[in-house]
Amino acid sequence: MEVVFPECQLWSPQSRLHSLLSDGACVEVDSDTEAVVHGGFKLGCISCKMRGEVEASATVDWWFMAKGEEDFTHIYSYADMVGTVTDERFVDRLDWNGSKKTVDLQDGSIYILNVTFNDTGTYRCYFDRMLNFEHYEYRTNTTKFITINVVAKVEIGFKVGVGCKVMVLYIIIYIQLTVKLSI
Repeated sequence: MEVVFPECQLWSPQSRLHSLLSDGACVEVDSDTEAVVHGGFKLGCISCKMRGEVEASATVDWWFMAKGEEDFTHIYSYADMVGTVTDERFVDRLDWNGSKKTVDLQDGSIYILNVTFNDTGTYRCYFDRMLNFEHYEYRTNTTKFITINVVAKVEIGFKVGVGCKVMVLYIIIYIQLTVKLSI
């Protein structure tokens, strides 16, 4: 997202802020955990790189263990900008909702369409990242677990909770940018 400040002068704090915002930022936030039946639901999974200037490529795999089951089943894979649903229960119901038009993934989120009560359970998101340095490559991986509860209707507390999370995210970004500006 590009933010334009028409009143900015060359070297003003606002133009520095514009520069920082244009470079982008990555903030890892927890996924929501309560989905509403028949609606859509974003399973959030973000894995930020520590050094943005390092080129990288990543793949993301999703696994699901339904409530009452003991094992995870592979449900989705995303590699080389192509997503593949690997479990019949999710065919035509899963969409990629992560980083777009890049193999350097930091957002590995997926979106469940037409949520059912059978979607209640634990999801596992696995990032496999290859960092490409000048003379070598370095592999890292991250695993995140998200337990989802599917409900019949949304509660007011749920709506307020989502709003609060968004506000906290804005505050975190604002504080980070303020600290960078003061350096």
